[in-house]
Amino acid sequence: MHTFNVTGMTCAHCQRAVTQAIQSRDPSAKVDVDLEAGVVRVEAGLDEAAIREAIEEEGYQVQ
Repeated sequence: MHTFNVTGMTCAHCQRAVTQAIQSRDPSAKVDVDLEAGVVRVEAGLDEAAIREAIEEEGYQVQ
């Protein structure tokens, strides 16, 4: 499981965008977005760099 601190996520749209971006690269990925904490937890067959890239392509900053 990979855990990322992500800034810029504020609503359900953000949650969907991040989830879909990751799942477009790994459809079986399990993605948990905690908007309040600004945390994204991912269980997937992707490496950390690929997940980070997917999140950043949606316009969010990964800390």
